[in-house]
Amino acid sequence: MDILLNFLETTGFSLMTPYNAIMIVVGLVFIALAIIKDYEPLLLLPIGFGIVVGNIPYLDDMGLGVYDAGGIVVSDGDVVIEEVTNAEQQVIGEQVKSNPGSVLAYIYFGVRYGIFPPLIFLGIGAMTDFSTMLSNPKLVLLGAAAQFGVFATFLGALCLGFTPEAAGAIGIIGGADGPTAIFLAAKLAPELLGPIAIAAYSYMALVPVIQPPIMKLLTTREERLIRMKPPRHVSKRERILFPIVAFLICALIAPGAMVLLGMMFFGNLMKESGVTERLANTARTSLIDIVTILLGFSVGASTKAQNFLTPNSLLIFGLGATAFAVATAAGVLFAKLMNLFLTEKINPLIGAAGVSAVPDSARVAQMVGQQEDPHNFLLMHAMAPNVAGVIGSAVAAGVLWSVLAK
Repeated sequence: MDILLNFLETTGFSLMTPYNAIMIVVGLVFIALAIIKDYEPLLLLPIGFGIVVGNIPYLDDMGLGVYDAGGIVVSDGDVVIEEVTNAEQQVIGEQVKSNPGSVLAYIYFGVRYGIFPPLIFLGIGAMTDFSTMLSNPKLVLLGAAAQFGVFATFLGALCLGFTPEAAGAIGIIGGADGPTAIFLAAKLAPELLGPIAIAAYSYMALVPVIQPPIMKLLTTREERLIRMKPPRHVSKRERILFPIVAFLICALIAPGAMVLLGMMFFGNLMKESGVTERLANTARTSLIDIVTILLGFSVGASTKAQNFLTPNSLLIFGLGATAFAVATAAGVLFAKLMNLFLTEKINPLIGAAGVSAVPDSARVAQMVGQQEDPHNFLLMHAMAPNVAGVIGSAVAAGVLWSVLAK
């Protein structure tokens, strides 16, 4: 009977708290959105199941969570990430031997130390075609304008009492770029990585819900009916030179973006060179799929209720929504501003694609445009500010890291 009672005390049922139950429901909602609504299933499905896994309660000495390996201490529900000095190496080595942690802790290592995001950028570069942006370079400005949401939210987070480092990590949510948000949070505010990552990926998935009302509110029917000329042909030489030249310019402006942009432009160079097609194909298929699975699942598993359901997390979600809305509005309004000086008008709807949710925000621009005119094809035009937004959000992250890193 004692053995039975001891067993019952160790079950998840007896250790379950209302907060764990809430987070498990959140995970199930993510899974439902992925399967039923088809909202970013490649992201929401692994994140959702990771949330469920990460919120099954267990005894602390079992070492089953993402925070239960050497160098990370969990105490009273607060996660403290400690730098390991040379003097502590032997002590922590003994701790790891006695409690090496679960596989989740080792997978999460790639999130905590910013390994997974650059690998995802490698795959993104290998699957991205910059031709539409090169054919109409002025559309790059729309991707830059959308980064206003990042810096506006940064200032808002400072006003709400967050530290400059935390405010910078929160602000990058406005770029709607999950890997970039994870990368910067891991560098500046690792204690907030879970809420920031979930917020960034949630708003990426909700692009078709959040953006259309803002786009329609800020444009007239006549503006939504604007048709743009087909993009010009871009030569192979231009496509090969672009990743090299763009990397040099961006890295010299914001050295902090060197890792993300270096991997992305390297992947794009493999694609466009035509001599490493096998490598490019691996980067844009197998590699990015594997890393996406590991990143999504481990980020979801890091959302332990005791650390995640806090007032700061709610503020982060509110600020993230504001950042995303402001970035969308900034892109649309800047396109309208450009039209005051252009003889060849831009459809302002493509300004919303300046956020770097590739290619969803470009598809939303196409969808909203075709609601007014079914024969107006904006997708290729919208891809220009869309991919420019990826570059812009990485540069913004590099600037914030360079300025705020201690």
